[in-house]
Amino acid sequence: MSTTLVTDPKLNVEKNGFLDIELDPEMDLFAEIERLKKEKNAIILAHYYQEPDIQDVADYIGDSLGLAQKAQQTQADLIVFAGVHFMAETAKILNPTKKVVIPDLKAGCSLSDSCPPPLFAQFKAQHPDHLVISYINCSAGIKALSDIICTSSNAQQIVESLPKEQKIIFAPDKNLGAYINKATGRNMVLWDGACMVHEIFSVEKISKLKLRHPNAKIIAHPECEEPVLRLADYIGSTTQLLKYTEKDAATEYIVATETGILHQMMKSNPQKTFIPAPPNNSCACNDCPHMKRNTLEKIYLCMEYEVPEITMDEELRLAAKKPIDRMLELSAQFGLI
Repeated sequence: MSTTLVTDPKLNVEKNGFLDIELDPEMDLFAEIERLKKEKNAIILAHYYQEPDIQDVADYIGDSLGLAQKAQQTQADLIVFAGVHFMAETAKILNPTKKVVIPDLKAGCSLSDSCPPPLFAQFKAQHPDHLVISYINCSAGIKALSDIICTSSNAQQIVESLPKEQKIIFAPDKNLGAYINKATGRNMVLWDGACMVHEIFSVEKISKLKLRHPNAKIIAHPECEEPVLRLADYIGSTTQLLKYTEKDAATEYIVATETGILHQMMKSNPQKTFIPAPPNNSCACNDCPHMKRNTLEKIYLCMEYEVPEITMDEELRLAAKKPIDRMLELSAQFGLI
């Protein structure tokens, strides 16, 4: 069993965004990853949108709230974050003394990219009497400009916990913000950002799919656009969608979110049928290209060489940590643990 050696992993990463090393095709990656976990006291945290193999080697699989909570609680020395960049940043914010690595530095997020900190700082300055609630799908720079962080699992409870007269800026997802406005009767000021995955669903194609599967329930993530949400029988975060399919009596579902969650849905409900909601293009599925940059090979390499590593300026980290801590405190109060 062998690999192509690399003399300077950091330079290799700077060039490619990940360790570009040829592995022995006979290598048992599952066994090697388990070995590295034990040798390095490492934990693999994976988002539901990762490919099935990565989910199967992960020590914890969750949505943004669960991953943030697990990152805060872990006793591991090495955190391997199988997700996108802002998620690994969050783990580092909560664990400054631990090494946090990500399989591919270029695993970004269209929603996070839609809200550059300098522009958002100007936007915030235009609303000086507003409190800022930012969805966790944002950069450390945006978190540092926020008062409270939220996820799709706890956004409604966090907004409802504030006095009705409190003026609020909600960033960066306008679709989630609009959904929360409607659910709470608020009039939060919304930053004009969105997730490329959740904006691509076709109402027309979903409606036609429903005609072919009349007994199927449509379930959707609140990052979807409002016309899609109007079709939904149930709206919830990734974890909430999974739990709904486990408890609900229906046997067929049309799922309007990233297709990675279907792996866990099928594992939990092997007797049920899950159909990915169709996008408005010719693709047969709806995958996040950033999430899918991570592979099992990259997981192994980042554990073996401990790069790419997430590093952060301490002043930025402390500023970004305050609103995350506030979210975690509120989530504990709400029983979202």
